Amino acid sequence: MRKLIVPGIVLLIILGALFYASTFNIKKIEINGCVLSSEKEIRAAIEDNMVMENTIAFYIQNKFKPVEDIPFVAKLSYDFVDKNTIAVEVYEKSVAGCIEYMESYVYFDRDGIVLETSKQRYDNVPYIKGITVKYWELGKELPLENKKRFDNILTITQLIDKYSLKIEGIEFTIDGEIVLRHDNIEIELGEGDNLPIQMMNLGNILEELKGKNGVLYMKEFDSDNSTASFKVR
Repeated sequence: MRKLIVPGIVLLIILGALFYASTFNIKKIEINGCVLSSEKEIRAAIEDNMVMENTIAFYIQNKFKPVEDIPFVAKLSYDFVDKNTIAVEVYEKSVAGCIEYMESYVYFDRDGIVLETSKQRYDNVPYIKGITVKYWELGKELPLENKKRFDNILTITQLIDKYSLKIEGIEFTIDGEIVLRHDNIEIELGEGDNLPIQMMNLGNILEELKGKNGVLYMKEFDSDNSTASFKVR
């Protein structure tokens, strides 16, 4: 009789554990951190990747087969709030700028590596005018023929990130000079010979010009001449 009791108890424990595990049904998915990425696409990718709508099974599955290849998403992090709720933190790729190519926008990081392409133009990513490419490839460096111009783009985008500047556009004129756009202000930087010192001081100057409309001349701004002039439109 005792021989039957022990297996019976073990069986009851297993059945109880299975029943308890079955109550871990995913009823709510909270998604945070989307700026460029689409919450709708992320939710669809997560749901399509589910083998079972079970929190425990989902946790195990994502240890071995995480959701990947979502536009603009570097990785997803999961926090299991309770047995029925999953919080998803979205870590997006660090996008530095974009150029237009055949009615689409090609987005790249601050090293010039192509990250994504999209029909949508995002306002919070600097749009670069005055450069063209004949082709591009995901995961590869933008193939710009003008090496100096390409280096200037990378320098500018890195300094924008470093000093947390709000720059909507970067333009190269016919003469090869650089013009940045911030709200209603055009910023003329010249040919890019003094970008580090110009960009380091730009944030404070723009703060003083907040709400104004015009042109900020910084062509001669360097370590010896810290004077900038502003012309109201």
